[in-house]
Amino acid sequence: MQHDMNEDKNNSTVGKANGGTTNSTAANGFSVQGAEMSLRGEVAANAPNAIEVDHIVKKYGDFTAVNDVSFVVKEGEIFGLLGPNGAGKSTLIRMMTTLIPITSGAARIAGHDVTKEADSVRRTIGVIPQALTSDLDLTVEENMAIYAKLYDVPAKRRKEAIDELLETVDLTKWRGAQTKTLSGGMRRRLEIARGLVHSPRIFFLDEPTTGLDPVSRVAVWEMLTNIKSKRKLTILITTHYMDEADRLCNRIAIVDHGNLVALDTPEALKAAVPGSTVIEIQFDNPPEDWEERLRGLPGVTSVQNESAGMFRVLTANGSGTTTDLVEMAVVCSVTLKTLTVQNTTLDDVFVHYTGRQLRDELVKAHAFVMPPRPGMQP
Repeated sequence: MQHDMNEDKNNSTVGKANGGTTNSTAANGFSVQGAEMSLRGEVAANAPNAIEVDHIVKKYGDFTAVNDVSFVVKEGEIFGLLGPNGAGKSTLIRMMTTLIPITSGAARIAGHDVTKEADSVRRTIGVIPQALTSDLDLTVEENMAIYAKLYDVPAKRRKEAIDELLETVDLTKWRGAQTKTLSGGMRRRLEIARGLVHSPRIFFLDEPTTGLDPVSRVAVWEMLTNIKSKRKLTILITTHYMDEADRLCNRIAIVDHGNLVALDTPEALKAAVPGSTVIEIQFDNPPEDWEERLRGLPGVTSVQNESAGMFRVLTANGSGTTTDLVEMAVVCSVTLKTLTVQNTTLDDVFVHYTGRQLRDELVKAHAFVMPPRPGMQP
């Protein structure tokens, strides 16, 4: 599976905009797109809505963290909120899970109004926050048991649920180990198991793989899709990892500065970007007008200057533009250092809809400071 997940995206097909099917299905129920194995399962076109968000707004004084956002999530869907840190993803989840009040608009979870039926919503959902919250001094099993008691899971069912979930997340042999002895990936698996101990129907995960190494991230992805298929869960996940959203999500909503700027399947979002081919090319000391010259090549729809002589070129004619690039470099005596060709990615989608690269926003996000709440000023 890991090898398949790292293959190139050159043969992807466009899925249905409602988060439905792709062109074929493997025996294990995962949808297949060309040579690439996707971790996304299929969602019935007539599936009822599990989550409904209707013109939701969150303000802190004069600062608008979430601005008039609306979307629905179907039962059985993995729905992704994609955007940089500080874009409003976590705020959306906190409103939907009753942790903070909604300024205006409405949200319904499994048919329950978040504002009016908060207790009913809480019994229906499982929530995995970005921060690891398990008690480090307790054992794995003790952390699970405390959470089950908090949700009033009956004693007999409690033991069965803990045994089943620890087996599912491959932590059975560590059930007696103190949580502080676990690796980051193992702790994340414990948090996911703990959030499922009361058998929720809808699962919210806020940046579930932040800080994990690549191998642990892949393990979490595969575990989530396995759990979803076994338990018939609906999952809403926030992430700023493009590959995570692409692999896991049936549909993706791109959030930028509190606004919903795009919503569709990964394939449809990529297909909407002008230029079907991406050429990443690096030159040694190109002239100052080099970006302008690249934009003038036939078929080129976009050029991103990524510094150090590296350019990301979107084009409607991959082979023709590649030839033109090489020829232009030879004629102008500019040394070409590297050249790679691939299909459009979600990075290009983000640039298309927001006008900047996601990784640039991730760097800037560290400087963001939440404005003080009204009444909290000294």
